[in-house]
Amino acid sequence: MLKVGIIGVGTVGSSVCQILEANKDIITARAGVEITPVSGVVHNLSKKRDVSIKLTDNVDDILNDDSIDIVVELMGGVEQPYEVVKKALQKGKAVVTANKALLAYHRYDLQDIAGDTAFEFEAAVAGGIPIINALRDGLSANHIESIKGIMNGTCNYMLTRMINDGVEYEDILKESQELGYAEADPTFDVGGFDAAHKLLILASIAYGIDAKPEDILIEGIENINSDDIAFAKEFDYSLKLLAIAKTNEDEVELRVHPVLIPNSEMISKIDGVMNGVSVIGDKVGETMYYGPGAGGDATASAVIANIIDIARSGKSTPMLGFNKPLESGLKLANIDNMVTKYYLRLEVEDKSGVLAKVATILGDKNISIKTMVQKASKTNSVNLLLSTHSCKELDIKNALKELKNAGVVNSEPTMIRIEE
Repeated sequence: MLKVGIIGVGTVGSSVCQILEANKDIITARAGVEITPVSGVVHNLSKKRDVSIKLTDNVDDILNDDSIDIVVELMGGVEQPYEVVKKALQKGKAVVTANKALLAYHRYDLQDIAGDTAFEFEAAVAGGIPIINALRDGLSANHIESIKGIMNGTCNYMLTRMINDGVEYEDILKESQELGYAEADPTFDVGGFDAAHKLLILASIAYGIDAKPEDILIEGIENINSDDIAFAKEFDYSLKLLAIAKTNEDEVELRVHPVLIPNSEMISKIDGVMNGVSVIGDKVGETMYYGPGAGGDATASAVIANIIDIARSGKSTPMLGFNKPLESGLKLANIDNMVTKYYLRLEVEDKSGVLAKVATILGDKNISIKTMVQKASKTNSVNLLLSTHSCKELDIKNALKELKNAGVVNSEPTMIRIEE
């Protein structure tokens, strides 16, 4: 029998206990050993929970219990769970976590501490989608050329409703909070940080890149409005928050931001709260992974899959996918050097000569206009909605700065990258 201690018996932790009990026969058959949750750690012992395990508010009750073989960390946060997981590994206990923020900052430290002790984290990225195992095992013969992921269900739900039903950002944010998709403080989701943590984990497995959230481009969906949605529809784009990893010679771009993506792309068709990840390998081509990215049972399913893996082997496969350091020479790309297409929303005075000024400033920065639409805005103002041909990120930033300094635009310009 393998005994499991769960640190954080909330929605996911409760589901882990319930699934281990409800599906005990098939789990035992697949694992080759009975897996039993025996105790859990909670903040509030007086809160009623639908579990039959012993509960405590002292994490040391699990860490110091020599009978517990596997520690499941579901407490959230960064530094406190880092100390808890480190102690568990140092005591020789296998660890399973769903904590993407912990891994975004400490995955390499924990890999060194774990050594041959099993440490698994499938549930940390895209909930019930087995993307970690797909990258680490199923695609291990490939150089990964790119990863594009819709990995935050809250943002995807909000953008889907804005596109399909014409709902404004503030209204759909309020609705998402009422439905429980968005937190009271939604910044972590709508600001792109949740997706960025997940991207960093995947990038370590795909490329051996050790980057922190502060090292990469992260933008959210807070500034998207109905004009941007109308432009997307008119030119056959979907609007998504994408986490993107892409190789270019000896560099890897890592970025999270809204994108306009053609409706012909597979990933454009993932709507609502669902997640999806497209991975292109040099030998296999494009593979696509789709499923629920959150929720108690979906996330618990991934946690238990890791527990079964540990029960079968007794030790971890290489935590981040490499038995020896990857000598690829890959380094993190400077986003200012990135080349792509762009969409711009510019609020300008509704008078002659303004469009010429906009075109001149863009042209001086080696930016050519591909399409343009004019939309009514405030009194005496219009919104210019335009897309560009491929150009450099630094050039578009400098052009927007010059447009503001020259007094050509009346408010902060909006820029969305186009992925084709």
